[in-house]
Order: sequence, then C-alpha cells, then structure tokens
Amino acid sequence: MRIGVEVGGTFTDLVAIDHTGVRVLKVPSTPRNPDEGAFNALLASDVDIGEISDLAHGSTVATNAVLERKGFPISFITTHGFRDILTLQRHGRSRIYDLEYARPEPVVDRSSTFEVIERILADGSIATPLDEVAVERDLIPRIKAGGYEAVAVCLLNAYTNPAHERALKAIIQKHIPGFLVTLSSEVTREFREFERASTTTLSAYVQPVMDRYISRFESRLDQSGFKGRFSVMQSNGGRLPGEAMRESAVTALLSGPAAGVMGAARQAARSNFKNLITLDIGGTSTDVCVVTAGKPQLTQEFTIDGLPVRLPVLDINTVGAGGGSIIWIDDGGMLRVGPHSAGAEPGPACYGRGGKQPTLTDAHVVRQTIRPEAFLGGRMEIDVEAARAALEPIARHFKMSLEEAADSAIQLANANIVRAIQLISTERGHDPRDYVLVPYGGAGPLHAAAVAEDLGITSIVVAPNSGVLSAYGLLASDFVLFDSMTRRAPVDENAPDVVREVFAEMKKRALDRARMMKLGDRLDLTFVADMRFVGQAFEVPVELPIDGLEALESDSLTTLFGEAHERVYFFGAEPGKPVEMVSFRLGMTAPLDSMPILAESSEYSVERREIDLFLSRKWRKGLLASRGTLDQDVPMSGPALLEDPTSTLLVPLGWSARRDRNDNMILTRENNDDA
Repeated sequence: MRIGVEVGGTFTDLVAIDHTGVRVLKVPSTPRNPDEGAFNALLASDVDIGEISDLAHGSTVATNAVLERKGFPISFITTHGFRDILTLQRHGRSRIYDLEYARPEPVVDRSSTFEVIERILADGSIATPLDEVAVERDLIPRIKAGGYEAVAVCLLNAYTNPAHERALKAIIQKHIPGFLVTLSSEVTREFREFERASTTTLSAYVQPVMDRYISRFESRLDQSGFKGRFSVMQSNGGRLPGEAMRESAVTALLSGPAAGVMGAARQAARSNFKNLITLDIGGTSTDVCVVTAGKPQLTQEFTIDGLPVRLPVLDINTVGAGGGSIIWIDDGGMLRVGPHSAGAEPGPACYGRGGKQPTLTDAHVVRQTIRPEAFLGGRMEIDVEAARAALEPIARHFKMSLEEAADSAIQLANANIVRAIQLISTERGHDPRDYVLVPYGGAGPLHAAAVAEDLGITSIVVAPNSGVLSAYGLLASDFVLFDSMTRRAPVDENAPDVVREVFAEMKKRALDRARMMKLGDRLDLTFVADMRFVGQAFEVPVELPIDGLEALESDSLTTLFGEAHERVYFFGAEPGKPVEMVSFRLGMTAPLDSMPILAESSEYSVERREIDLFLSRKWRKGLLASRGTLDQDVPMSGPALLEDPTSTLLVPLGWSARRDRNDNMILTRENNDDA
C-alpha cells in the first residue's frame, strides 16, 4: 500500500495505490492545524495505517510560516562589521515606479543579529581567528536570554572554509545542548553574501516549524501502528526521509507545486509525451512549469515574500488565479480576478461557510461548468443561489447577465494564466507550440482548452484523477539530494583537474549523506558547473558529462559553455575571450524500485446525457459523461463535460477528446470556425 497526502490551501488530497487499484480522496484543509487535516484524510480513506508501506507527504507548512511570519523567534550571527547585511540587501527594486516601495522584511530583526570577531578571506585563508573567549563570554549569554528557538550562522567567506562556522556551532551546542544551529556552509556553499545569509536565516526560521510538524505527524502515525517509510516532498522535485527533512526544512518551501509537476511528468510520459507545460489550478493559486525531454526545468534561486533562497528548485511560476480567487472591481471600475483568495475558510460563497465575495468557483457554478451535485464526486453540497447572489453586484455594475459576468471573470483569469506561462516559456526561449499542456488540480481541466488556444497549443493531456495529481506526484517522485559549492577557477589547462577534484569531493559528501539516510546503493548523479565570461555578473549552468570527466579537456569545457550560453543569450564562446567556472552543483537521485500507476476511478459514474453550458458568451448544448465510462480511443467532440471524483474536464466547441490506453484524456484542437 502506497499513499500520498498533499495539503493544499483549500483541500487536502490523498491517493492510495495497491494491488486492488487506486483510491482517491479530497477533504477540506485545516489551515490552523494542517497535520490534523492530513491525518483526517488518512482516517477518511478507511485504509489500515499499519498496512501502509510507503507514505509520502507534501505540505505548505514551511511556505505559510514565512508568508504569514508564523515561525519561531531566531537569531542571526555574522562576521563583525556585517550586522546589517540582511537589512541592506541588494540595490535592485522589484517595483521601480512605486514611490512607497520598501525592501522585504527579513525574518530576523536587527536586535536579534549578533557579530563575532573572525575573518576568513576569499581564498579560504584565516586572517583573524575566531575569538572563542568572546563568544563564550558575550554571545552565549545573549542567546540564552533571547528566548530563541534556533540560530542562523553566516560568516564571511565560510563557503570556502567552514572552520569558524563549525567551531561556533560546537561552542553554542556545548553551552546550550540540543539548540538548533543552522550553518550557511551546510545549507548552501555558494558565494554572494546576502543570498547565502537570506537562505540560511530562512532555513533556521522554518526548521523548528517543520521539526515540530513532522514530530507530531510521526507520533500520530506511530500510535496508529504505522511501520512503513515516511518521506516529505522537497521543492526540487524529489523527496527525503522525514528524519532528514528536519535538517533540510528550507527545501520544503515549494513542496506541493513540485509534487504536481512530477506527477504530471510521470503520467504524461506513459503516453509518450515528454515536452510539457504543466498547469496546476487549485483552490488558491495557479502554478505553471516547463518540462523538456521529461525533465522539469530547475532554477538555482527563487524568492519567497521577496526574500531570495539560493537552492535548486523546480522553475515554477505562480499567479493568484485559483478556484478561490476573488472577483472584484478596482478603483478604476475595471474587473479584476485575484490575487486575494477566499481560501478554505470561509471559501467561495457557494460553499455555504460564510463566504460572501464572488470567486472563480462561483463563476463556474453560475456558468454550469461545475455541477453542484457532482462537486467532489457529490460528497460536498454547493449552494447555487449563494454563488449567484455573490456575482450579482458584478453583473449589475457592468450591465451584464450573471452568466456573462461569470464568463468574463473566467476569461480574465485565463489571460492571467497565459501571461504566467509566457514568463517561463516564451521569455526563456521555449515556444509553447512545441509543447502539450498538462492541466491538473481541481480547476485545471476546466481552463485548459481556453489557455491552450491563446498559446497556440494544439494538444492537451489530462491525467486520470487530475484533481489529486499532486498527491500522486508524491508517490511518483524519487529521493533526491543536491549539493553546491563555489570554486572559482579560469578555464585553462588546469581546469579539467579542478573539475575532477571538485566532483570527487562533492560525490563523497553526497554518498555519505545518502548512506546516513539509507537511500540504497542505486544512485544516479548529475554534475553542473555555473560558468561565465570573465567580467559577466551572472552565470549559465553547464551540465558536465560524468562518464567523460577523466578525459575532459579545457577545449571541451569551452565548447560546452558556448553551447549553453548561446541557448540563453543567442551567442556563444568567442576565441580568446576568457571563461571561468564559478560554482558547482551535484545532484544525486535514488530512483524508485517501481513506479506506482495512476488509473481511472471506477467508483464514480454519471448518467450520460445532454446539458446546457454557458460558453463564449452564449448558452450551448453539451454532453455530460463520466471519464471512466468512455471507450478507449473513441474521439468525442465538444462541447462536453467529463467528470471524475476529483475534477471536471471541459471540452469546448472546436476540441475533441479521446481516452487512451493509459487512461489519459487526449484533447486535440479541431479546425472549426464556429469555436
């Protein structure tokens, strides 16, 4: 028995797979106590917890701790003279025309920032030894008196020589046993001081939160007789054992969206689709990602609440266009959708939980692209009149019918989603027309065709039980470790030796971690060098052939760099123009022994009949059917609503759908001028 449980902003999703088939479940999330919502999903599934062999979990706990500033108090220690590094940040502004712009607030205030006397130079040599006497005399009492739950340590140039950070950690834990100490040299051994300090403080900030969360969850599992493997999803598309995640909490900041991308990639690959644009529309937001040749695109840095995190994560772009996104009128009298959301509490007006503001879910109910009697497979009541009442002020303002107002809001949300996809595709050299769209989440299949049309995409792949594809992605993800370090070196005759030396060091460190986590002996490695022309401010990632490192030559390095640089900037290496290596990253993957198969649910069926749908500004006749009852490889032309227990697939006029032998629905654009 394998189970994936993913906690979203509105619903908690569960997928259970064993020899008897697939069971799926969606239950409302409990934002105040997300671990209770996750455990409630297990109880509601009627699964014998003692029979679970593999339990994978994804959660927004770490993300919410940062966004809502609900982490525990921490302190920050840095080199003497650098106390204000978190406050000064960078000179760039994310909103250059905002006269009231303020830099993002760090998670540590200045009064909780302390300095130590020490200095390591950029080459790793020690200019000023760590003053251990002053640490014990002055720093330790201040930490004890501060009531802190953890401390983040980021000393100058510790990425080249972590000796002082390690010594400082030993002193703190000697005087305060069991105290959580996060070192920058253990989180990210890369240069750029502010980014390294920000990543380290965020890691320390969420570590107590995740430690308590995982402890509570594991305790309840133990009390229920669980004896299997428990793992938690990371932002990089891989998972880690629960115990290891307590020390790598910062890697869980985007675990939910990452799980969905991995589930989409695995399921689409079964139908031989490798180039994908994933579209995850949940209750709160929309997440999009590009997958090329079966591999989701990675980025080496992302921001959360404006604060940089320097770690490998899936390159996911998020916009506030989920089912709970609020429809409103701005001060200029224009229609807007999101980014604010009704969330799980109170939720859309149609949920009947006290929500009064109109949302996208209400718009779909009014447009009849969501059937009240079929929501969550009929397990949740929907109030149609509440949805209509919430949208009435919008319709009155624009002198529209309720259906026209609902349709306009959905079109506006689609435009926001299209722009989000363009940011990670067209603007990064990927033509969306070369990809298929893979929608999932509760609302993804409802919006997919309209989004695809605007992008020129002609094929859509919709997985079975797409509303819980993120929970499936937890089970379909390998165990993954990433390590990074800065080592600047020119690309000359000595460069190949530097590459081999760094690879050997990083490989040993990664293998030691893999053994501690009991990840097994079957391990796949990737090795990437961040390279640039001398004088450039930023680098491009260059994947290096591990099997060919022994025979690697400097000319080969230059060629590989030139090819990577040309893909990004449209010009490559030039003869005589010096190139340098800056940082290195090693990825280690422990593949799953066997891949769980996501199949159609047979537990849900609906009478096949004709219904009315409001699409493209008018009422149209369409076909209603349940996905599981459709014959394989028999095309069906739209308009149609195809339902399963977790989501509804809208096939508009101008599109046809067929169910393939892997239970994926393949939508194809038809040549139809009336669409």
